[in-house]
Amino acid sequence: MIAPLLDRTAGACTALAFGVLADRFGLAGGFALAGAVSAAGAAAVPAHAPQRTRRSHLDHSPTDLSGYADVVFDVAVPLLPDDRVLINAEIEHAPLARALAEAAYARGARYADIWYFDPYAKRSRVRHADAATLAEVPSWLDARNDELERHGGIIVNIRGAAAPDLLAGLDPVRVGLDRMPSLTSRQRLQLGNLVRWTIVPYATPEWARAVFGDPDQARLWRHLRRILRLDEPDPRAAWRQRIAELLDRARRLTEMRLDAVRFEGPGTDLTIGLLPDAHWTAARLEDVEGRPFQANLPTEEVFTTPDHRRVDGTIRTTRPLSLDGTVIRDLELTFTGGVVTDVRASAGADVVRAHQATDAGAARLGELALVDRSSRVGESGITYLETLLDENATCHLAWGAGLPPGVPAHLRTDDPARLDAAGVNTSRVHVDFMVGGPDVTVTGLGPGGKVVLLRNDTWDF
Repeated sequence: MIAPLLDRTAGACTALAFGVLADRFGLAGGFALAGAVSAAGAAAVPAHAPQRTRRSHLDHSPTDLSGYADVVFDVAVPLLPDDRVLINAEIEHAPLARALAEAAYARGARYADIWYFDPYAKRSRVRHADAATLAEVPSWLDARNDELERHGGIIVNIRGAAAPDLLAGLDPVRVGLDRMPSLTSRQRLQLGNLVRWTIVPYATPEWARAVFGDPDQARLWRHLRRILRLDEPDPRAAWRQRIAELLDRARRLTEMRLDAVRFEGPGTDLTIGLLPDAHWTAARLEDVEGRPFQANLPTEEVFTTPDHRRVDGTIRTTRPLSLDGTVIRDLELTFTGGVVTDVRASAGADVVRAHQATDAGAARLGELALVDRSSRVGESGITYLETLLDENATCHLAWGAGLPPGVPAHLRTDDPARLDAAGVNTSRVHVDFMVGGPDVTVTGLGPGGKVVLLRNDTWDF
């Protein structure tokens, strides 16, 4: 899951113990701050919000983003009067960022702040800056998030890389040192659910070029409209129904009391041990005040946190992975006793090795997620080179930190040593990689023996 999850019982302390999930959260940030920004857009569904005439969600396009903003603030992060809103984006995402600011103020937000990150500036830094400075993050970037923690509010992270392979060919060690736009302060807020937060996509011409071979932004939007359920007469109701389906599937998996899950397919034979009384869930969360939100838009997965000590075998990815500005292709990982012992790829292997050297937990598993063929992302048949979408197209694993809501309640603690002793991984990173598909069979191993969970991308139980 591209979102760290934690229920109210675990609290912020557990979030800190689980480490900083750096790379998969869709955390846009940057070196440029923009204050309150208004632009064409709209939102209004709560009783307190002003009522306005708006176009149908079916009319959504790159120039009409009001319907999209409505869904973000209705479904993903319901906005309350006097909320502070942080919007994290790349420069190319400006139209959606402005529509979100407009929608936020129309609903009574106290302040909406847009923070733009420029990946081309990051490329310059990786190429030229003193290596000793590449890991530094100025304190003023964290101050923004620290202020939100004091007051509470909302974070919206916009995804859709302007150039997914922008850092290809640069020194992978230097690339691994510069973790921007990831910010520890923001990840801590999200891990602990100290605020309501979400990750949403925005189609850009260069993202379309990476996916289709030409900058057909309108074509990419057509796919996103369906994936985001903006093509439905009532996207809110459609998302309520989908989340209910995912939570029901997670409940059934939890009730199976599985001890391990095995992946088998071309180049793949990996067995992953689960925690005692393994807990499965989906991406519908509550913040520390009990207010519901949806961390990912879209979301199509059910997931659990595995026992990082009991992972053995080899897994081959079924989709490319965009990591730190480099597209990793044909990745194969071999695990022995829970640790990655061999990394192979046709492109980007050194970037993966550098990433997995971040800390002791970076070369261990922190998540196991299952996705079936009913996923609208998977139905599209497209690889998007964006983890927010690709992880919701098919089954995936993640190296790095375990996700708190996937941990059984009796194992949750704010003590890193106790977490590790229980088999819950801790790390400063968390990176999803896609491993499912019609040629991969997923089998559960439990008290009743073997049960096929997914075959040909279809639930089999």
